Amino acid sequence: MITAVIVEDSRLARNELKELLKVYTEIQILGEAENVDDGVVLIEETKPDLLFLDINMPEKDGFDLLELLEEVPITVFTTAYDEYAIKSFEYNALDYLLKPINEKRFAVAIEKVKLQLENKTEEEEKTVEKLKESSQIFIKDGEKCWLVKIGDISHFEIVGNYTRVFFQEEKPMLYKSLNQVEGKLPEHCFFRTNRQQIINTNFIDSVIPWFNGKLKLTMQNGEEIEVSRRQSYLFKDQMSL
Repeated sequence: MITAVIVEDSRLARNELKELLKVYTEIQILGEAENVDDGVVLIEETKPDLLFLDINMPEKDGFDLLELLEEVPITVFTTAYDEYAIKSFEYNALDYLLKPINEKRFAVAIEKVKLQLENKTEEEEKTVEKLKESSQIFIKDGEKCWLVKIGDISHFEIVGNYTRVFFQEEKPMLYKSLNQVEGKLPEHCFFRTNRQQIINTNFIDSVIPWFNGKLKLTMQNGEEIEVSRRQSYLFKDQMSL
């Protein structure tokens, strides 16, 4: 059984989604909310596998909701506007459906959900062996190859479905998701600053308070990286700030 919640300010849109879901008996709707604050409470209480999320809602939008969650379910955006499509994938959304939602397009999204859940289960069943700072990884990007020590990598960054690796003056592409990479990194020195980046804390040059409870890090190479509000609390705790 796949559990799901709907966060959408329009009652009509919520009803349309529930109507589309009627044929998918393997999906159980645990609840629905019409704003971000109620949505966060619902998600934290029910821990669903799947979230159908509108973007434009009063006061706070769908992106704000994702920032407030401790654990983010598989997310399918449902919206009447197409200008947020690129931004939605920066938040690791699985799919982006335009209203009114086409039944065939909806079926494609549901198949993606099923496949991702199957892959997630397989990954969880495998024992993940953590790398050490002294461990080396092989990276091939185009015609170039590198054998890189984990401790020499300053940070990782999402690029679509893949990850860019930063070390010395190089920044090749690693053909794995950032979540896959994060699962193998040594936790004592690597930290997820936001949905797009993981940094090696040994490469931090300075830390300053930023807007809305966030932090801004300056790395040794001069690059500035923002720590999300939620991650800022964890960062301070981990770094004893």
